[in-house]
Amino acid sequence: MYTTVNENGVLNNYPTEPQVYCAEYPAIWEQRNYVIQGAIATMFVTALVLVAFAVS
Repeated sequence: MYTTVNENGVLNNYPTEPQVYCAEYPAIWEQRNYVIQGAIATMFVTALVLVAFAVS
């Protein structure tokens, strides 16, 4: 564990940093899932707004 003590005697514990890696571009089936999720979310929000207008 890496620790340091500052001028006031306070102990500072620094966390270990995770290994950095580059993100990979999503596969075609993952992109299709994102489009489906976006469409479902859009329909859900639209339905909520329409219900809110109908109730008010």
